[in-house]
Parts: sequence; structure tokens; C-alpha cells
Amino acid sequence: MADKTAGNTTDAAPESVTDTSGAAEEQPRREQPATGRAKAGAASAKGSGKADRSEVTQPQLGFLGMCRWAWRQLTTMRVALILLLVLALASIPGSLLPQRIQDPARVNTFLEENGAWGSFLDAIGMFDVYSSIWFSAVYLLLMISLVGCIVPRTAQHWKAMRSAPPKAPRRLGRMPGYVAFTSAEVKDGVLDDEEFLDAAQARLKKLGYRTSRHGDHVAAERGYLRETGNLVFHIAILMTTLTISIGSLFGYEGQRILVEGDTFTNSLVAYDSFDPGTYYNPDNLPEFRLTLDQFTSSFDDAAPGNQFGQPRTFEATVTTTADGVEKTEQLKVNEPIRVADTGVYLTGNGYAPEVTVRDATGKVVRSGPQVFIPANGDPGYTSEGAIKVPDAAGTQMGFVGVLLPTATQNEQGDLVSNFAELRNPYLVMSGYTGDLGLDSGEPQSVYTLDASNMTEMTDAAGNPLVIQLVPGETQELPNGGSVTFDGVKRFIAVDISQDPTQLLMFVSSVLVLLGLGLSLFIPRRRVWVRVKDGEVEVAALARGEDPMVERAARELAKDLGSENAEDTDKKD
Repeated sequence: MADKTAGNTTDAAPESVTDTSGAAEEQPRREQPATGRAKAGAASAKGSGKADRSEVTQPQLGFLGMCRWAWRQLTTMRVALILLLVLALASIPGSLLPQRIQDPARVNTFLEENGAWGSFLDAIGMFDVYSSIWFSAVYLLLMISLVGCIVPRTAQHWKAMRSAPPKAPRRLGRMPGYVAFTSAEVKDGVLDDEEFLDAAQARLKKLGYRTSRHGDHVAAERGYLRETGNLVFHIAILMTTLTISIGSLFGYEGQRILVEGDTFTNSLVAYDSFDPGTYYNPDNLPEFRLTLDQFTSSFDDAAPGNQFGQPRTFEATVTTTADGVEKTEQLKVNEPIRVADTGVYLTGNGYAPEVTVRDATGKVVRSGPQVFIPANGDPGYTSEGAIKVPDAAGTQMGFVGVLLPTATQNEQGDLVSNFAELRNPYLVMSGYTGDLGLDSGEPQSVYTLDASNMTEMTDAAGNPLVIQLVPGETQELPNGGSVTFDGVKRFIAVDISQDPTQLLMFVSSVLVLLGLGLSLFIPRRRVWVRVKDGEVEVAALARGEDPMVERAARELAKDLGSENAEDTDKKD
């Protein structure tokens, strides 16, 4: 009967003897029959029906809790890196699109050519990227995040540097770098265990480790400069962002176009555009003069190919005068000059055709070079511009034209420029008479002509007048005047700025590189040396990525007397 019962209850475990120590609680429970389990489940459901109907509620963080959570997220290194990436991405439009602070003329041209799309980009600050609200918001969040990361990590690192290296674990064989050997000097009685540990500690100190003694072993640690470098890197990033901010507050930046022979005197009215910092006083502008003597450029004119027409050199010869000292200097791209503690940068260049306009009385009403702006993306330097003549007798005149430095015809018979140098200059213009709108008080671009209140000039057949000239030619106008194309001069666009934080920016840039180098190339490593009756164990553990940790253990073992310092099999 007992065997039959046992055979029918295969899931039941044999009963154990109950003792007074409570071991009976560890006896396996016998499985209840199906009907018993159903009744027990029904009873349990009935008894706990009230509990089942109640819903589990999550604790509410509240306003302060949400603020603490947001602060913890913002001050994590992950968020700091994300903000740094976002800041880099936010800077891209400032490189791809013209900026008002650098070239307001190109911004106006872009807006005129792109209509609603240009207006939309202007509304969201794409032409003033670095002073826009959204860029400033990312900038401030990055600084707050860096401060929140750096302060606690600096405290932790300071504490770690002052603490002793940790004791060795019980089983050193589990370390990534491990060498075990027998010390002949200890076995032969030349040294005892304590003396061997003294020698090991001296060797570790010579290798740059911080050491501590713990009974039968020496613990050592090195590589604190890795975390120091990491902190220096982030502090330098913070310094850089603050330096840029300070420079924008206490410095200034202005732009000016200079035609060959022009002289710029550093005064507020002499700038084409001027953008002072919030706390910069324009009355403090340093006194100096800058004259453009000559501008030369060269382009690749080898056989047509991928590099044909590509610029090779841009070089401006300028004469600077400051504190009564006159100097002749060479201004190049990425090679600025400094005058009276002010930087002068070459940012653009082009052609300025010299045009003489006479009115119906034969009087010269306009003469001299007029800057024409090169078309964006045109390797042939096809340049567009406008000439305004408000003092002509009878009625005002205006001309819009295109300068082709090396004029030729394409396959469709259209006039184009196929090279950027002045090899066959050709000037094509249309003329207008009427009101230029200069007396309306509304600002106008000097590079475009508003012909809404003007009438286009026509030839004898009533067709729109087309003025086509090569240097030295003159064309008569329908009203009795004339236009003469005298020649072409070069012009340059310069950016003139004063930044009182340049030295600080240099220091912070050096610290960025120094901190990055320390954090990348200095390994963080722990080493233990244990000896007992001449049996020596050397173990090394890397704090992070360190492919040299095994080699470090072998070399230390060799220095301590191991004849064959090879890794032993690691034991579990």
C-alpha cells in the first residue's frame, strides 16, 4: 500500500525529521491535488478581493523632485557631450550661410534671390547664428552642464588622490596581468620577505606608483593624471566658451571693402558695417591707417581638368601707419596682420570696373571704380554690380551690369567668363533714367539698383539699350551722355576686429590639447606584489582600457628577480 501511494505521488519529496532548530520550515511542500488547489485559489481570491480592486499608485515626484531629476540629467557627462555635439551642429549654418556680422551685402543678395525661403531663414536667425537665441540657449546649457560635471568630479578625484591604494584581493590569479615565481634571493636567505617587499616598493615608486604596505604585500597605483587630464580638458572647454563670451562683450568687429589705392582710417564712420560688443565703447577705437597698395591672385591654368581655375594664391600688399610708424606688410588668407593691437583679416576679393559717366552737357558726373560682387559659386568670377549717378543734368541715371573677367561664348552663344583672371575683360550694362530713390531716406544697397521708379534706356529702334564695352571704349547714351570703360581695379574685403581675450583663448586651447592628451595616453593601473616564503605573486589591473597591463606585470616581475616572467594560468 505504501509503494502504491508513493508511485501515485511522484512530485512529493520524502518527509524529513523535524528538529528544534526550525529545519522543518525548509521541508519541501507537497503538491496539493487539483481540486484542493482550485478551492484554495477561490478562497484566496475571495479573501483578497478588496485588495485586488485597489490600484497600485506611483509616488509623485512633485516640482522639487522634477527639478532635482532634471539637474541630475543635465549635469551628467553624457548630456554634456550631447550639448557639445548640438553646439557643433548649430555652428554649421554659420559656415554655410552668409552672416550679417561678416558680409551684410551677401546676406541682402541671398534674401533677394531666395524670396520666401530667405525670409524664413532670416526669421529663425540663420544669418545671425552666433547671436541668435537658440544658439545662446545651447551655449548656456553647455556651460551649466560642464560646471555641474566638473565640480563633483574634481572633489572625488581629489579624495582619490589622497587615499592609499587599495589592499590586494585574496586571489591575485584572477587579475588580467599575473605572474608567479620563486625568488632565489629569499630562498637562499639573502633577503627575507620584508626586505623583498621593501625592494619591490622602492621599484614601484621609481616607476611612478603611489604605494602602501599591507602585511605580506605592497599595493601600488598610478595614472591619476588620466583623470586629471580629463578634468583639465573639460575645464578648458568651459574656459573656451567663457572666453568667446567675454570676447564678444568687450571686443568689436567691423568690415570694410578697399579698392586698390584706397586708405582706411580706423574710425566708426569709415566702416561698411560695425558690430561692437555689448560693453565696448567705439570712442576707444585705436588710431591707425591702412592703405591697399596692390592685390594679386593666381589661379590654376593648366590643361582643363578637376583643378582648372582653382585659386592658388591671394596676396594683398598694404601699408599700415600706427603711432607714427609706417610699415609695408603682406596680407594673406589665414595670415592676418596686427595693427595697434587690432587684427586685420583678408576675407574676400573681386573686381571694381572703372567707369566714367558724362551727362547730356558733356560734364563728368561720375568717375572711378565701382565694386562688383562675384557671383556665388562661379569659378570664372562673373561679377555683378550697379552704378548710380544722382547728379546728372536733367534726370538721374543708373546702370546695372555684369563684368566678365575672361569673356567668351558658350555652346549656346551666351557670354560667360571661363577664367577668373583678367584676360579678356568685358562689361555689359543696362541703363535707366528717373528717380533713384536716394532722397526717400530708406537705406539702399550700393550693389543693386531699385528701378521701380525709373525707365529703361532704349536704342534708336526702341529696344532696350545694351552697353557692351572693353577697356578704353566709350558708348553714347540716348540722352546725349556717354559711358566710358576705363579699366579694372582689384578690391579686397577685410575683417577688422579687436579681441582682448586672445591670450586667454590661446591658453585654453593649449589646455584642451594637454588635457585630451593626458586622458588618452596615460593608463590608470593598479599593481600588487605579494611574497610568502619566497613565493612571489605580481598582479596588475587596469582601470579602463589598457592593452599593456599584462606586459607591465611581466616587466615588474622581471625587475624583481623572475628569470622567466611569463603569465601563469589563471585559476578560478
